[in-house]
Amino acid sequence: MKLIDLSRTLYHKAPRLPNHPMINITQFTDHSEKRVVDGYEFSSAVLTLNIGDHSGTHVDAPCHFDEKPGAKGIDEMPLENFFTEAVCLDLSHKELKSDISIEDLQAAEKAAGVEIKAGDTVLLHMNFFNRTYGTPAFIDDFPGLTKESATWLGKKGIMMFGVEAASPGRPGRSNFEVHHVCRDLGFTHMEGLVNLEKLVGKGRFRFIGFPLKIKGGTGSPIRAVAMLDE
Repeated sequence: MKLIDLSRTLYHKAPRLPNHPMINITQFTDHSEKRVVDGYEFSSAVLTLNIGDHSGTHVDAPCHFDEKPGAKGIDEMPLENFFTEAVCLDLSHKELKSDISIEDLQAAEKAAGVEIKAGDTVLLHMNFFNRTYGTPAFIDDFPGLTKESATWLGKKGIMMFGVEAASPGRPGRSNFEVHHVCRDLGFTHMEGLVNLEKLVGKGRFRFIGFPLKIKGGTGSPIRAVAMLDE
């Protein structure tokens, strides 16, 4: 068994969409502060985290993109949704700011030698993180799904899909449409993944990415991991 970490590191002022809260991580206590109890000395270091529920590598809950009463928060989603069979499609040839078409997904599925099945998590490797992280392009210049290609995935009955970018569709109308495809077809997506190049050509594997149990959360940071039988 081999585990591959698919999560970005959270750190102070890490990149995020400008309409989301800034990531603030500060020192609350450090080992210079000593406590003495019954003659025994101890020190502990603690950080303060002030982050949004869509920080870093995260998953969207239905109530993020579905305004109807009863749309589930992250704390209401079954844990089984986050421990699934998975495949990774190689779309690293796609140019920045380009659309991912149905034909792109079909060709990547064929090249991977896999079949997307109902209940799968589908990870989309676009080599976007390696190309742009640490530059302004990381926020806006990603390739993205369209309404049509997201619908193609959703109609296969997948559990969710995941991208490296901050959004699943290109900025603007396309991104909103992709979110609403998730709403209408009953699946969701992850954003901010890394290391997907390590899964290209690996066939089927297990995906693990449990969210925090945030009451009413519209999403949650996750520790995304791929488990390979190696």
